Amino acid sequence: MTTLSIFDQNQPDRAHTVTRDTAQIRERLAEQGIRFEQWPTRDLPADATPESILEAYGDEIARLKEESGFQTADVISLNPDNPKKGELRQKFLDEHVHSEDEVRFFVRGNGLFYLHLGDQIYAVLCEKNDLISVPDGTRHWFDMGPQPAFTCIRLFSNPEGWVADFTGEDIASHLPRYEALAGAGG
Repeated sequence: MTTLSIFDQNQPDRAHTVTRDTAQIRERLAEQGIRFEQWPTRDLPADATPESILEAYGDEIARLKEESGFQTADVISLNPDNPKKGELRQKFLDEHVHSEDEVRFFVRGNGLFYLHLGDQIYAVLCEKNDLISVPDGTRHWFDMGPQPAFTCIRLFSNPEGWVADFTGEDIASHLPRYEALAGAGG
């Protein structure tokens, strides 16, 4: 279940706010300039190709491209049997920023975005049908868990795709990981 957990960066071991109410999640994130939506479900086969996924969500993708100037969209999918899952997980676990918005729509599965906003950390467990847009320059990281099982549509303004600038801060290592928080969501 989609969950928002908010931590104080000086007390990262315990969330002071936890909600699974979608309207509250949307409102709390909007207050911080974070876009959060839920798109209607599409019935897609488990082995849907990236092309068929992009086609199924074509109207929503076109709307976002028009509204925000995105140039490209692609699909990323990871499964527990991926031999590089540990390496891929580690790649996204350090705090970083981007020079463009990071937009993800979860077609299946889930993942945990951590947003470092002032002295608060917003941990958003995104699930199937959730869209999150992290504005450019927002310090954040992503945890897909030790057994990743998700498919996401990604939108980019930069045709080169995902480019991160790591902050060098170790804040991500002080907060509960996916294993602890994803269990709280379901």
